[in-house]
Amino acid sequence: MALRPNTTELIARARADLRMGVPVVLQSADRLALILAAETLSAARLADVRALGGKPVLAVTARRAETLKAQVYDGDLARIVLPKDAGISWIQALADPADDLRMPMKGPFECDRGGDVASHRAAINLTKAARLLPAALVLELSDLSQVTDLTTVPLAEACSGFHDTSPLHSVISARLPLEVSEAGRLHVFRPEDGAEEHYAVEIGQPPRDVPVLSRLHSACFTGDLLGSLKCDCGPQLRGALRQMGEEGAGVLLYLNQEGRGIGLANKMRAYALQDQGFDTVEANHRLGFEDDERDFRIGAEILKTLGFLSVRLMTNNPKKVAMMEHTGIVVTERVPLKVGENIHNKAYLATKARKSGHLL
Repeated sequence: MALRPNTTELIARARADLRMGVPVVLQSADRLALILAAETLSAARLADVRALGGKPVLAVTARRAETLKAQVYDGDLARIVLPKDAGISWIQALADPADDLRMPMKGPFECDRGGDVASHRAAINLTKAARLLPAALVLELSDLSQVTDLTTVPLAEACSGFHDTSPLHSVISARLPLEVSEAGRLHVFRPEDGAEEHYAVEIGQPPRDVPVLSRLHSACFTGDLLGSLKCDCGPQLRGALRQMGEEGAGVLLYLNQEGRGIGLANKMRAYALQDQGFDTVEANHRLGFEDDERDFRIGAEILKTLGFLSVRLMTNNPKKVAMMEHTGIVVTERVPLKVGENIHNKAYLATKARKSGHLL
């Protein structure tokens, strides 16, 4: 029936459920798994999970497992078996590194090995997509009669869907006079999977048959709006728009991938860890994330939708250049954007250069 949600819509529903602390089910032909996000898990629901029997495990990324000194048998994740007396505080201490320095020894842990981990991997991916800490309680189920009225997602489609970029659709564009140019226009794009919308700021009327001055800019609430001195995002945003205004044409893609794709709450967790002495990459790893969780294919798709196939890309990140080329956008020139260094972000920028390859 067309009124029923499709898999993409079920995954979107699952993301919302996990953010509220509601469990979801991943289903394959011969397996069922109940999953709950560690960050939003409640004591009452933990008790209900235990009442179902079986052996619940906490799935964490290999990055987080490295900090916890938990055995990683499955490449990119570890499955930590819950002790019978483990409560909410134990689970959340494993998921959240906020108190790692105060309580560094949380183990030893019993970790599962062998068997199919597809549901555990999908559970972690769902928590990431929900902008939560990447840790999930997973319990294998014998049949659906054990749980009712929960969002149930086909496991195979859930696993494959995380590797794809959701198709984007243009919602609206309208004239938007800006300080840098009165000939501004804002385009709004909405992904099919119900995630955050993304924007394209077009300056002037850039021709589609020559390389357009362009920038992929990830949303930074603290830098773009509040003028944070911990990063160079705000100066880069304004500097890119200013240069486009001076040249009379350009396209700035404003992608809602805050905190290198981990969301504002997790970015603030990373900032708190930086205050403990960790650099930006180390903080992400202790949280369980990779250095950069963004998907720049989104920007390439928007450019193609707008009719641009070649760019002069304003960036200090060579990975953005490589991504553009990989997706079929020709980068005729990398335009440096070296602005915004100060005493508060000097070490941060040095880490980006040393560990992430930024050309500063």
